[in-house]
Amino acid sequence: MSELPRKVAIVGSARIPFCRSNTAYSKESNHSMLTATLNALVNKYNLAGERLGEVASGTVMHLRPTTCMTREAVLASQLANETPAYDVQQYCGTSLETVLTVGSKIALGQIDCGIAAGTDTTSDAAVGVNEGLRKILMEVNRAKTGGDRLKALMKIRPGHVVPNIPSNAEAATGKSMGQHCEDMAQAWGIKREDQDLLAFTSHKQAAQAYEDGFYDDLVYEFAGVKRDNNMRANSTLEKLASLNPVFSKSDAATLTAANSTPLTDGAAGVLLASEEWAKAKGLPILAYLVTGETAAVDFIKADKSADNFVRGAEGLLMAPAQAVPRMLGRLGLGLGDFDFYEIHEAFAAQVLCTLAAWEDERFAKEYLGLDKPFGSIDRSKLNVKGSSLALGHPFAATGARIVGTLAKIIEENKGGRGLISICAASGMGVTAVLEG
Repeated sequence: MSELPRKVAIVGSARIPFCRSNTAYSKESNHSMLTATLNALVNKYNLAGERLGEVASGTVMHLRPTTCMTREAVLASQLANETPAYDVQQYCGTSLETVLTVGSKIALGQIDCGIAAGTDTTSDAAVGVNEGLRKILMEVNRAKTGGDRLKALMKIRPGHVVPNIPSNAEAATGKSMGQHCEDMAQAWGIKREDQDLLAFTSHKQAAQAYEDGFYDDLVYEFAGVKRDNNMRANSTLEKLASLNPVFSKSDAATLTAANSTPLTDGAAGVLLASEEWAKAKGLPILAYLVTGETAAVDFIKADKSADNFVRGAEGLLMAPAQAVPRMLGRLGLGLGDFDFYEIHEAFAAQVLCTLAAWEDERFAKEYLGLDKPFGSIDRSKLNVKGSSLALGHPFAATGARIVGTLAKIIEENKGGRGLISICAASGMGVTAVLEG
């Protein structure tokens, strides 16, 4: 048996095109999108009929919470039915968390290979029963006699037929992610012009990557779609500047539909393996998963705080700003020791708030325990093939997309080191390091 822990190889990835909600995939489901993604990986790496160590995937918008969605997709795919599978959910960090989970099992010798994936659709979201009606139906279920059941049913009123529509509001604050990010942007003094420039750059770099053929073996046709349909190659800074803010009516508001990611449908997956398994199968190794880190912030305290600095430092999407320094501290690395940076663009403001925090002396002292700012990055190395603002953001699928993209970038660069940072709802963040 090889010495533990083993190196975790990233063999490669596959995904379907990401599409804006209620467009091309309006009649597709998480099941169909995840199954298509698994089959794309199967065909790409000749895995038909193979029993893998496991498949881990997840979704934020779960249509049937009583089923194991990932297992159902495996059974519908070309993988062997003997491949075990399970669901994971950590909001927008879900599929990076599945990468870390599968990778850890490979490193410990529990399995030799596995697929880490994620899928999400807001076009096929679960619509819940009105809470009042639910309680009445539970009362009917508990009733012992026909009379008691009829008595309970007589409580139903017209208002009970109004469904429980899904919302992206945080349960603890009642505010949407966009509203929270607007608060962060105000606290950190992030300019509208800088947000628009980051969004513009994301679209341009994504479009160029498509034209260069970079995505040809990463994105696979599904439901007649061949490319991400949110990408705007002809976008201009003037067009972006003309849009009104969408999350606040304040004159100082800066977040628009263009510098925020749209609701998106899609799925992505990554094939991970030990070096021995990949070599025995004659499969490539694009890069290696080195480590990861998760973190969480007290965004509830921040939301109530009168201290503008605290509102920014512990805002809803600021956990990666703490996760990355912890992770790099374990590795003895600094922020400048990377060739590529993949920071998920949930909002342009979130990326810029994170970078501002790393350059801030007070943040370094109070939250990182450092006597000087954590550092800066070379912006020319950031999201070089475009990111979520251009490609879209199906919540649980973004991590797998980023891992697959970064692994290929490193392979084409003939080596290097890459940093991944993903913010997530409920004040969490998931980060990782890849090397070639």
